[in-house]
Amino acid sequence: MRIVPLDQARHLPRWRRPEALLFLMAFAMPLAFATWSALLNNFVIEVADFSGVEIGWLHTVREIPGLLAVGVIALLLFVREQVLGIVSLVLLGVATALTAYFPSFGGILALTMLSSIGFHYFETVNQSLQLQWLPRDRAPQMLGWIVAIGSAASLLSYGLLVVTWRAWDLSYATVYTVAGGATAVIALFCMLAYPQFEAPDPQRKSFVLRRRYWLYYALQFMSGARRQIFIVFAAFMMVERFGFDVHEVTSLFIVNFLANMLFAPLMGRAVGRFGERAALGVEYSGLIAVFLAYGGLYYFGWGVALAAILYVIDHVFFALAFALKTYFQKIADPRDIAPTAAVAFTINHIAAVVLPAALGYLWVTSPGGVFALAAMMAAASLILALMIPRHPAPGCETVFSRLAPAPAE
Repeated sequence: MRIVPLDQARHLPRWRRPEALLFLMAFAMPLAFATWSALLNNFVIEVADFSGVEIGWLHTVREIPGLLAVGVIALLLFVREQVLGIVSLVLLGVATALTAYFPSFGGILALTMLSSIGFHYFETVNQSLQLQWLPRDRAPQMLGWIVAIGSAASLLSYGLLVVTWRAWDLSYATVYTVAGGATAVIALFCMLAYPQFEAPDPQRKSFVLRRRYWLYYALQFMSGARRQIFIVFAAFMMVERFGFDVHEVTSLFIVNFLANMLFAPLMGRAVGRFGERAALGVEYSGLIAVFLAYGGLYYFGWGVALAAILYVIDHVFFALAFALKTYFQKIADPRDIAPTAAVAFTINHIAAVVLPAALGYLWVTSPGGVFALAAMMAAASLILALMIPRHPAPGCETVFSRLAPAPAE
């Protein structure tokens, strides 16, 4: 548990350095979360008889801890960020391991809430640590590799599911227990094997909400709203509309993460070369087309092959979201990173808490309408992304900063 200043970490063995810890945590989290996601739609339909209404409420409950991510600021008064992140990872693993043992509506919601607390608090702290520990000139490339490593962990989870689900006649309880347990064990190893790294800029332990970060907040809000439609309803469509079985859904996820393993490092290099505005512009333009095509699946009767292709393309575009992190890293006061990560996660989840349940009712009457709404959200995100300057920096947070000085707060 010794404390090592960040500038001295280079003297440690490579496997004990901060970036190695970030890579290991990036590998551990998807073992539980990806397995939970892969099995969720089949599990709730086959075991708990969920409809679009129940799945909407499930995801609303899942996003409540994200709305309360600002509570991380209070916890940081008593515990170090690194410790909080690892403990949250343990909670995610344990709650995932117990999921199948409580197959009622109430039980699934309760375990979902616990695993979601672990997931969202880990992600909040993890984002903060990434921006504090990674140098600005290498952050886009390193974040691309972190996405690729997370995709490799998801690929491992999904690959094992495809190979063993039918061959070994696995139960939901067995898979959830093994996957969640693996995440918890790796998190405990991270706790015991690594020192506590200390960044040079002490983080503020108070609520931070600055006017000059307004564009970052707006992009986070739209990202949360748009992402929920993809997470909740795109995969649900595959099961409900096209009758995908567990191994078929998992195979689709495998293709997604193979694509991310291949393209995420290249995307990191592209963000470093062309900037965040170009990267986010490509993402949002692509998502507009993808969501409109999703709607066409219902209105024009397009087939399952196109649905699967769109799902993969959709997932690849979402991998570009790390450009939003590097945009904030470039404009932020280094002491604001931890509290702003918590505030941003809360802003990201304002719409995420409301939309799944509300759109669950719209889904029952007009699935295409759900995706039309998502396309409009992607268009709004594109307009906001065009306000990012080519070279963001403190005092140059938006293109309008060239016309008027940015406010200090």
